[in-house]
Amino acid sequence: MTDSISTPAAKRFRVQTRTRVSTVTVIVGIAVFALLAAAPAFVSRSVIQDLFFVLTMLALAQYWNLLAGYAGLVSVGQQAFVGIGAYTLFAFTILTGTNALVAIFLAGFVAMILAIPTALVIFRLRGAYFAIGTWVAAEVFRLLAAQWKTLGGGTGTSLPRSATRDIWGIEFIKDLFGAKTSAAKDIEAYWLALLVAAGTIVLVYVLLRSRFGLALSAIRDSEPAAGSLGVRNFRTKLWIFIIASFGTGITGALVLFQKARISPDAAFSVIDWTAFVVFIVVIGGIGTIEGPIIGVIIFYVLQNYLADYGTWYLMLLGALATVVMLVAPQGLWGLMVKHYDLHLFPVRRRLFVNKHGQDKDG
Repeated sequence: MTDSISTPAAKRFRVQTRTRVSTVTVIVGIAVFALLAAAPAFVSRSVIQDLFFVLTMLALAQYWNLLAGYAGLVSVGQQAFVGIGAYTLFAFTILTGTNALVAIFLAGFVAMILAIPTALVIFRLRGAYFAIGTWVAAEVFRLLAAQWKTLGGGTGTSLPRSATRDIWGIEFIKDLFGAKTSAAKDIEAYWLALLVAAGTIVLVYVLLRSRFGLALSAIRDSEPAAGSLGVRNFRTKLWIFIIASFGTGITGALVLFQKARISPDAAFSVIDWTAFVVFIVVIGGIGTIEGPIIGVIIFYVLQNYLADYGTWYLMLLGALATVVMLVAPQGLWGLMVKHYDLHLFPVRRRLFVNKHGQDKDG
């Protein structure tokens, strides 16, 4: 996108965000999306399950990064909305017979609605107190879920077979690939995860390219200064919290749909849905769209090769994150940007001087 300054004295300037690299990224991204969409035709079921894991973790990481990396809202309680989304899915499918696809979508709205009173409480806190407040809120939701006896209480419950058998599109997938119901469910869940991950990246990019994105950056850098310039800090943070909760709720519902079993400890796990997500963002590059993409690939590789080492695996992840923060505080992608000035998803505005071909960041 290029915005030209129309005054005669300033015709030699132009403001630009799009670059040749970003144009190539769009073309490559469409090709990768098409390839991933066709993957069930030529890869095994185990690969589909692995790709599902990568895509859902990528979506969760992008939403956490939107909060912490762009709005300065460092949350350690995003598992609250994973669990809310998951329990909404199970409640609608088991108690009302709602089709699972509809229930996954409704999960996002329920998470979004519950995010509003949650935000009204925790937004009174600042810094480390805000982070602790988000974790406490997640624990409250976990304890409430454990009291829901119709959904198994503290031990949890499983989705009925009808929830998978009757989901829209399952018969089409079975006929298309000649697959059994369980394999067809994995393929449909994978396709949904692909749509969620791709949609999340597009949504975050569009938000950051807008005036809303500028307001987020201003709040992250200095909330008092942003307020003095006319940014409505509370409303902006509330909207970004709601958006992140909506996406996290849908992703959480999708993850637990694929697992087909739920319990409070699994749905509200701080390690699975927050600690690992923070690791992905930190090691990849906080405050960038590219960072979580790099981070989730590294996390998947490390998990595959190190998970058998038990607690040593978590210690190695922690040690690696510490080293990266010391050597490259902006993450591995930040290191790439520092050395090569490479931006696949440029959101910063750059001022170009047409006469001399010089430019500077704006």
